[in-house]
Amino acid sequence: MMIVAIGTFEMSFPEVHSLKEKRQILRSIKDRVRAKFNASIAEVDYNDDWQRGTIGVSVVANDKVFLEKVAAKIDYLIADNCQAEIIDTYWDYV
Repeated sequence: MMIVAIGTFEMSFPEVHSLKEKRQILRSIKDRVRAKFNASIAEVDYNDDWQRGTIGVSVVANDKVFLEKVAAKIDYLIADNCQAEIIDTYWDYV
């Protein structure tokens, strides 16, 4: 059986002063998540707001427990970024 973990991360960028700066931070986060977890990740909301952003992440596997562990590791990796503050995080399993 295939299970998909879908995560959203709403973030604030209090020290950012332009869209270019925000996108550099998001690009760094997205590249690290892709490289480490082979997950799909993209900016999904607040695209033109330079102090806010939302990214969506998806991971596919056949074991929900495994996906929950991966989700926790992705949470930690994204929260570890000192340039972005996590406002809200949500994971759903389909």
